[in-house]
Amino acid sequence: MKLPWFMLRAYLRLSRGMTLGARVAAFDVNGHVLLVKQSYDPLWILPGGGVDRGETIEQAGIRELREEAAVIAEAPLHLHGFHSNHPSFPGDHVACFTLHKFSRRPWTANAEIVATEFFPVNSLPTEINPGSARRINEIVNSLRPDPQW
Repeated sequence: MKLPWFMLRAYLRLSRGMTLGARVAAFDVNGHVLLVKQSYDPLWILPGGGVDRGETIEQAGIRELREEAAVIAEAPLHLHGFHSNHPSFPGDHVACFTLHKFSRRPWTANAEIVATEFFPVNSLPTEINPGSARRINEIVNSLRPDPQW
């Protein structure tokens, strides 16, 4: 049974001093970037999530892409940067990766992810997670990663 997000967050905070997550900016052949919408947050965000015990951070990013958007990486992920998410979740750190070569299986909405969509990078939704928007801007414009998510 999967815990609701708010309960999972409370459990993680109590059981771990620091958390580690992976987010992936997947770009299709047209240069559009994949965003997902979670059931518990009104903002679009780069797909990703926490690193499970026994997996690498890259493996977590690959797994989260598959679980959240039915995207199958066909090349290694490339590290864009590490970021602190302290203002939103004290002790949380996020690695952001890029991916340009992948395939996609049929996707259906579920209890966690209610929508997935590829957006042109010059026409991102107004309801986007600010950290995701900053990462996309950094990647597209070859900017140095900000240490804050």
